[in-house]
Amino acid sequence: MPVIGDMVTSPMDSEVFDYDSSFTPTVGEDVVDDFMCDKSAVRAFRGQYEPPLYWFIVILGGLGNLTVVWIYLHFRQRLKTMTDVYLLNLAVADLFFLGTLPLWAVEANQGWSFGLGLCKVTYALYKINFFSSMLLLTCISVDRYVVIVQTTMAQNSKRQRLSCSKLVCACVWLLAVVLALPEFMFANVKELEGRGSCTMVYWSNQDNRTKILVLALQICMGFCLPLLVMVFCYAGIIRTLLKTRNFKKHKALRVIMVVVAVFVLSQLPYNSVLVVEATKAVNSTEMDCDAEKRFDVAGQVLKSLAYMHACLNPFLYVFVGERFRRDVLKLIRIYHCWPAQGIVSKIQGGPGRSSVMSDTDTTQALSL
Repeated sequence: MPVIGDMVTSPMDSEVFDYDSSFTPTVGEDVVDDFMCDKSAVRAFRGQYEPPLYWFIVILGGLGNLTVVWIYLHFRQRLKTMTDVYLLNLAVADLFFLGTLPLWAVEANQGWSFGLGLCKVTYALYKINFFSSMLLLTCISVDRYVVIVQTTMAQNSKRQRLSCSKLVCACVWLLAVVLALPEFMFANVKELEGRGSCTMVYWSNQDNRTKILVLALQICMGFCLPLLVMVFCYAGIIRTLLKTRNFKKHKALRVIMVVVAVFVLSQLPYNSVLVVEATKAVNSTEMDCDAEKRFDVAGQVLKSLAYMHACLNPFLYVFVGERFRRDVLKLIRIYHCWPAQGIVSKIQGGPGRSSVMSDTDTTQALSL
């Protein structure tokens, strides 16, 4: 949130808490209220809380997603299903997103000192990769549904679907760029209390329509649409699996439940904050100082919870799959990091098949 007097500055998603409504020649009543609210404690909390957590997310998520890219680049033959293409693009999107977090970690402690251009680019890159990640998760759900529920159609159109996946990924990235245009337009650097702040600054405090539109886009495209598609697709997959007699189907069901549960638990609380902020903008209402400070702290914590999804994606969608675990062990052996053949064979579980419909399109779609 931008700092006005003693207001707190929050990076990237400062639009969630305050859009610097004072950025006009006229000082309104809400601006006077801002001057009366001392949020130094909130700023101190953010300076202590966010940097170590962001670096943890960067390190863990970076290792996981770099491993995914490493596997795909080394075993190029793996890129033969739509899900594999989506997983590679998802890892790249998460890596770009993680690349923005160190700048915000520095900003939390020292203020923004990287210039206006980098402020706009970093804000836009964050949103591009946020939207592309959510849309790619949606695509993965649809592909899993087609492969498992519409098996005949999936087998008959395998090549066409693979070609289509590359076009879909291009459209996803293009749509993400379009959705991130407001961040490139309105991100600005303000000198506040002797420190630079990269934040969203709108042109008028009399018109909240742009703010509401941006929040609505993030809520709809970043949560509601992916959630609805995931629920529909995975519900169909669960019904199909329940009709099968494969003794491993319960493992597949557990993985699906974990994927949906993690998505909801990590994204729902933060998007609830977005809904509250959008409601405030629609009604032009303001909280009292104590409530505003609690809202800021809660928003920071829930935002970081949502960011954890970038760490979890490799484990939810990739490393839970036995094919990927085998490929990781192969790379370890190739680069002589783990020479003990007996240990590798033991971890791999031997030459037998232990995954649900292993090495089929269904397995690749389920990432089991």
